[in-house]
Amino acid sequence: MLAAWRLMFVLAAVVLAAVAANLFFIIVTVNGVTYLHIAQITLLLICCLWLSWGFNTAVAGIFSRQPIPAAPKELRHTQSRTAILMPVYNEDVTGVFARVAAMIEMIRQTPSADRFDFYILSDSTNPENVAEEKRVYDLLLAELSAAGRLYYRHRERNIGRKAGNIADFVTNYGGAYEYMLILDADSLMRADTIIEMIARMDADPELALLQSQPLIIGRRTPFGRALQFSAALFSPIFSRGIAALQGREGPFWGHNAAIRIRAFAASCGLPSLSGKPPFGGHILSHDYVEAALLARAGYKVRVDPDLEGSYEEAPANIIEYAKRDRRWCQGNLQHTRLLAAPGLKLWSRVSLVAGIMAYLASPIWLLFLIVSLLDPVLAPEPNYFPSGSLFPVFPQPETTKALLLLFGIFVLLLLPKTLIAFGSALSSSRSKAFGGRGLVLAGAAVELVLTSILAPIMMMFQSKAVYEILIGADAGWPATERQDGRMPLSTAFKASWWMVLAGAVVLVATTRYAPDLILWTLPIAIPLVAAPLMISLTGSPWLGQLLRGTGLFTTPFEANPEAVILASLEWRTRLARLGTEAERPHIATMERSQVLPGPA
Repeated sequence: MLAAWRLMFVLAAVVLAAVAANLFFIIVTVNGVTYLHIAQITLLLICCLWLSWGFNTAVAGIFSRQPIPAAPKELRHTQSRTAILMPVYNEDVTGVFARVAAMIEMIRQTPSADRFDFYILSDSTNPENVAEEKRVYDLLLAELSAAGRLYYRHRERNIGRKAGNIADFVTNYGGAYEYMLILDADSLMRADTIIEMIARMDADPELALLQSQPLIIGRRTPFGRALQFSAALFSPIFSRGIAALQGREGPFWGHNAAIRIRAFAASCGLPSLSGKPPFGGHILSHDYVEAALLARAGYKVRVDPDLEGSYEEAPANIIEYAKRDRRWCQGNLQHTRLLAAPGLKLWSRVSLVAGIMAYLASPIWLLFLIVSLLDPVLAPEPNYFPSGSLFPVFPQPETTKALLLLFGIFVLLLLPKTLIAFGSALSSSRSKAFGGRGLVLAGAAVELVLTSILAPIMMMFQSKAVYEILIGADAGWPATERQDGRMPLSTAFKASWWMVLAGAVVLVATTRYAPDLILWTLPIAIPLVAAPLMISLTGSPWLGQLLRGTGLFTTPFEANPEAVILASLEWRTRLARLGTEAERPHIATMERSQVLPGPA
């Protein structure tokens, strides 16, 4: 049955893309076929296949029978020991430890409290960060009396980056635990969600990895608020679409996931790829690969979209988002070397291809636009008297087919979000959580407009990332800045001046050589010319607060914050206050020695 569903899914994507490519072929070859036409049609076929894939995923999620629960499930109990891991790399120390403290407090209120230990696994390279981590760790041990439950370890050499950090834990401490719950430095999870995930793992010995659906919280800028609104409204539906097709080969997104340690240790040793970065060296996007390796070993990998209470933060502005995206892009393109790895399940290979296409789609769209602009410039003069004809033959306009193609592409892009928004507005419980029907529809409409305006900017950032990787530039592993700081126009211009230049060139060239296409290029060229202003405005906390005052982009976690979210905010304030007080000489180093290096 699953194989049939997957086949239908793939065939539907292929058919939709083929129909679009055929319509485009009829439109552009009305006066004959050129090499540019062949390039255009090929590029559009690939782009439409990718659009169709996303469209089908959303449709599968919309019509999936698996509901999104309106309330948490009854709290279960587990006897299995679980290590909750938070790898950090030059992060905001107060924020990291505040989230850990909040989760410790929440888990202590459950009957399973003694089954969970927390580990801060530091790979920080900045000496100031390391010193601050150790200082705040000591504070938290004293404040929570958490000896024996909270551990801190700093690696002097961060070999293998995050994947190596986790591997180091599994090698040295993993034998003491049945499971590990992997978090990111910005992760936050409800206690009942964590316990429910472990209970589901207990109930299915073949389940080696259970992925929750992390939603974004805590953002104040317009860009960040749009991200968290979009994640809250749309992501659970898309995840249901992924879940409908996952079988035993579900996704792993690298964090907020529970993993069976013995299965992971036996199956997920990652190789160092031959050659130099960006295509060689340590595997950056390790999560996709680890999911594929677990599935290859015969274990189940699964995402359960009904698992609520799983959160993360996100970059607050486009520049930080693009910086993180650059690293992910390099990691995903590395997967081109793993597609033929022996023994991988077919759907695991499909997932790797989908991850690669998530980044190749942007430069492919860009190439399509460039070729489309070159076509009228390089096209030969029309010949109204073809060979052997005594009478003129005039080209037939294909306006109807052109409009049909345009309409079809808009459907692929807009229909899923539109259906989800209206479905949420019609659901009284869900719309109420987002502030009411009007705010759901208004937020979805503004998010759609904002996404459309920013799309050319994101396309250019991703295309630049792919280009850099192809010429051999290594992104490294820069720390992500998640704070909602101000985005000066000068900083935005420094990061996007080349987009301004590209947009201006497109406008001038189109006006001079292909004036008939000027209206089609404006939605792309104008955002590029205005890129510094857009980046600055969407990264403004002040403007974000103004939007919040209108109720726009309200999310359930903002309108009605959960206890763990409030606790993390309280702990952030508390730790900051403690940090300004005099040093506490009575915080014994003996207490730290009790908990390091951790259980064997």
